[in-house]
Amino acid sequence: RLHSRKLRKDRRSVIVGTGTLAKELADKLSHPSRVPLIGMIATEKSSADDDCNLPVLGNLNELREVIERENIRRVYIAVPLGEVQHIEGIYIDLLDMSVDVVWIPDFGSMLLLNQSISEIEHMPAIYLNESPISSHPAALFAKEAMERSLAALALLILSPLMIGIAIAVRRSSPGPILFKQERHGWNGEVIKVWKFRSMRVHDESKEVKQATRNDDRVTPIGRFIRRTSIDELPQLFNVVFGEMALVGPRPHAVTHNIYYTDKIRAYMARHRIKPGITGLAQITGHRGETETIDKMQQRVNQDLNYINQWSLWLDVKILIKTPFTLLSKNIY
Repeated sequence: RLHSRKLRKDRRSVIVGTGTLAKELADKLSHPSRVPLIGMIATEKSSADDDCNLPVLGNLNELREVIERENIRRVYIAVPLGEVQHIEGIYIDLLDMSVDVVWIPDFGSMLLLNQSISEIEHMPAIYLNESPISSHPAALFAKEAMERSLAALALLILSPLMIGIAIAVRRSSPGPILFKQERHGWNGEVIKVWKFRSMRVHDESKEVKQATRNDDRVTPIGRFIRRTSIDELPQLFNVVFGEMALVGPRPHAVTHNIYYTDKIRAYMARHRIKPGITGLAQITGHRGETETIDKMQQRVNQDLNYINQWSLWLDVKILIKTPFTLLSKNIY
């Protein structure tokens, strides 16, 4: 018990900053069994957050006095990126005092992609944007081996269905059985994505128009295979060939990417991993037509969430949930 009281005394802490980041840190550390937080220190631009239960003990000029008066042993610096100029000054000023100084970077306001903290040749490194290929090479190799094997097995099992669909497409209207469209793949490389043709042959040389409800370009058999996503089955060949994955952000037509790149923040970041036949966006209700910028933004957000949260187990969960989304009424 004496040791516990001494430990809590040695961990008495204050937070430099009073904004959103500081409040979030205070909420996480204020549990009785964790860090005994005494209060907060205001910076020049910060003001007290009404939702925070901690008192403001003073400003930066009074920090040393507060540390001595309250017997502080640890100082957390949690200021917005716009106030990082304070960090070096605080650190230098406190070097001669018996306190730990901990900096909590304000990354909450930044769009991060698969972020991590590491070191390079004993130098601290913060990865703000890193491809999962770089950070998880062994796991990504396992993902590709698993998906190529599953795709080959699926092609074998589904071959009777695919042959039947191919015959139906051939009889539905003049034109090829397969529709091959250029789309952006991993790292923006252009690939040809295979689908069963669901529309009558038309000119797409100038503009790729998304299918809409009651689109007169869609054939009767095309409407069925689009609604059930059977038209996507030839993409299993793309997976076997290594151009796509079973799970990943859905690839969009090149012309669509050009259109959305300057309208949606970090739009092309979704290509930091191989595109997939299904993905997190598809099982969370973001399939089908994206007739507004907001709808596309929501889909991209889910794609980026997938990259940030990626794991083999997440892929398995998405594959299991995908069949339950195939009858969505959003597909035309």
